[in-house]
Amino acid sequence: MPIRRLGGYKSVVSSSPIPKLSYGFTKMNMSRSGYRVFSANSSTACTELAKKITERLGVELGKSVVYQESNTETRVEVKESVRGQDVFIIQTIPRDVNTAVMELLVMAYALKTSCAKNIIGVIPYFPYSKQCKMRKRGSIVCKLLASMLAKAGLTHIITMDLHQKEIQGFFNFPVDNLRASPFLIQYIQEEIPDYRNAVIVAKSPSAAKRAQSYAERLRLGLAVMHGEAHHSESDMADGRHSPPLSRTTTGHTGLELPLMMAKEKPPITVVGDVGGRIAIIVDDIIDDVEDFVAAADILKERGAYKIYIMATHGLLSAEAPRLIEESAIDEVVVTNTVPHEVQKLQCPKIKTVDVSMILAEAIRRIHNGESMAYLFLSE
Repeated sequence: MPIRRLGGYKSVVSSSPIPKLSYGFTKMNMSRSGYRVFSANSSTACTELAKKITERLGVELGKSVVYQESNTETRVEVKESVRGQDVFIIQTIPRDVNTAVMELLVMAYALKTSCAKNIIGVIPYFPYSKQCKMRKRGSIVCKLLASMLAKAGLTHIITMDLHQKEIQGFFNFPVDNLRASPFLIQYIQEEIPDYRNAVIVAKSPSAAKRAQSYAERLRLGLAVMHGEAHHSESDMADGRHSPPLSRTTTGHTGLELPLMMAKEKPPITVVGDVGGRIAIIVDDIIDDVEDFVAAADILKERGAYKIYIMATHGLLSAEAPRLIEESAIDEVVVTNTVPHEVQKLQCPKIKTVDVSMILAEAIRRIHNGESMAYLFLSE
């Protein structure tokens, strides 16, 4: 290698070409669409919905690893750059709810620290949604979860059929509460023979508004069931049952409050005619099915010759498949917001409706800044 003297300093001149710097513009493995879609689930069964959504969008599922260590701690590793991109996390909730929540939180925080521009959670079934009211000396856990998601880095949520619409007020960022009713109504029209002879049934007065919406769109009659064998969710909504049913006081002896009378539910009755009809019970969640089985028995006694149950979220916990199989229920139709393939193998009466289409369209519209109004025309 020749040495050249310049002003008393030695300069080494190399004959080899100077290496060129490479910034990796050609192979960054970045989505041309400008957004990435990840699944935060560690179980294979829970990633099926994410795969259907990405297929409809025409994008690949983001590369990440989600797993539990030997001490059950959740670990998430994002395997590609998300800097400056819109990132959508699809999280379906299996039976192990708490693990799924932790996976979502850790994934969101990992993306936040990786400088993602926006982090949108796609949570078709929002967990802890039934715990959205104060019950005695409990807590509003749904509000706690909303605060945790915001702290972890989520900037937007897409969900479906919240247990109560008012849950949206727990969040300090936008929430799009999509509807599954168009898909379930389409199933009724296409898969239930002679559905014109059906009547929509509300299992309780609290479900009457949802049932009325189905009845109006299908141009069918409405029936409401009233009375239960045990206390319903609304009976224990606050702490007003906690004072004892007596006039004894420990403070102001001269203060006598009116005696609180205990509630007593009447036997189950059906308001509306179901004789010689197909009864279609509609609800948002079907989990423990004892109430649905009891309702089906009453409807059979009142003359309904077929009984269907339509619900958005099919949790189907515990002995639900066996109870459905042995009951008077003819068919249970749920969407794929919650994985339930094992339950379907145990009970052929369980049918599934795919809602990946509307979730994929919501992702596309949010990323492109388009209006979401079209997706809420069913309200």
